[in-house]
Amino acid sequence: MLLNDRKTILRYLENHLRVNGHIIGAASGSGHSALSAVKGGSDMILALSAGRFRSSGRPSFASYLCYGNSNQIVEEFAARELMTLLPYTPVLFGLNASDPLIDRREYIQEIKESGLSGIVNFPSVALIDGNFRDALEADGMGFANEVDAIRIAHEMDFFTLAFVCTGEQTKAMIEAGADVICAHLGLTPGGTLGPKKSSSLETGKKVADEVFAVCDEMAPDILKMVYSGPIKTPVDLQYFYENTPAQGFIGGSSFERIPSEKAILATTNAFKYPLDMGLDEKRVKSLEGVLHASDYDYIEYVQEHIRTHYDQPITLQEMALTLHISAPYLSSLFRKKVGISFTEYLIRYRLNQACELLRSSELPISEVGLRVGYSDPVQFSKIFKKYKGLSPRNYKTTLLAQRHDGIPEA
Repeated sequence: MLLNDRKTILRYLENHLRVNGHIIGAASGSGHSALSAVKGGSDMILALSAGRFRSSGRPSFASYLCYGNSNQIVEEFAARELMTLLPYTPVLFGLNASDPLIDRREYIQEIKESGLSGIVNFPSVALIDGNFRDALEADGMGFANEVDAIRIAHEMDFFTLAFVCTGEQTKAMIEAGADVICAHLGLTPGGTLGPKKSSSLETGKKVADEVFAVCDEMAPDILKMVYSGPIKTPVDLQYFYENTPAQGFIGGSSFERIPSEKAILATTNAFKYPLDMGLDEKRVKSLEGVLHASDYDYIEYVQEHIRTHYDQPITLQEMALTLHISAPYLSSLFRKKVGISFTEYLIRYRLNQACELLRSSELPISEVGLRVGYSDPVQFSKIFKKYKGLSPRNYKTTLLAQRHDGIPEA
């Protein structure tokens, strides 16, 4: 594969989308993490200065301040370190397009000639707001520079991935010729360096909905992805796949910082206390890389329990008892992270599974309801119609009619 041939890369990603159903990208700061991510299934690598800061034990947002020249940081490891390790994987250059010391056209041409596969606008001022953002825009260092960089790269037939946070930014990037639109949902919480505050899954979903609505209107075939933010587990990502048109995910801390912290912690503990048979349950799970007392996430446990037991009765009270916390506290934690109530999340998950069964099987409606946790067919039909706008039977009939007419399913 020609790594900097735009059409080849697009075919490569389309093939992976067709075979696997989605695309995975990893924002890496070192050859070691990038190589591991690709071995694990990542379809492309984003060389971002944020990754380099993470690798040095600093927060991702350090890439937004004057602790180093972002473009030079990426230059130092993108081609020499990543490309030499990953000859068959697209590697994108995280371009700080607002850098006043570069000529964008000449610089992008140099990136292309280096053999890299394309560019992505990072660090993006799209994540900056308030007075500081106003000052950047007024001084000519705003988002328009990133749009211009994508336009220039497109004119050079160079592959481009655009981070956006709003519908307006999406429109500008599509008009500039972006090949992939990625809704940037902010930084990822968790671990030692993660931000202590982050948006909820539902808040991130609203950003994705706004971005993808513009995509569907202007460029229905464009590849749509989500990046970072509240997505730090496969269950979180599944929520976006089931509730938005997202076709892929790009992770930084999710693939690099958080897993390495847990693995190194667990391994070091195992060597430190190899013969200590008196470790309590939490320490044992920590040594297995499953749980650490300071990093325990009740909500991840609840989401995973729903994913594996949605066909059985599940209540918030039972979950709280299992976790040895109060139901009101668990309810508050869940709403804070996810953005909707426990009950709402459970209903959405079950109905998404029901839709999949209605699409892929010939099971009776009552059996579909039973398999997603509703023993009462009447209750199942009532809830399904409330959330999906059609009864399960009419939903099934509509799907069959669309297939007969050759209309792609939504």
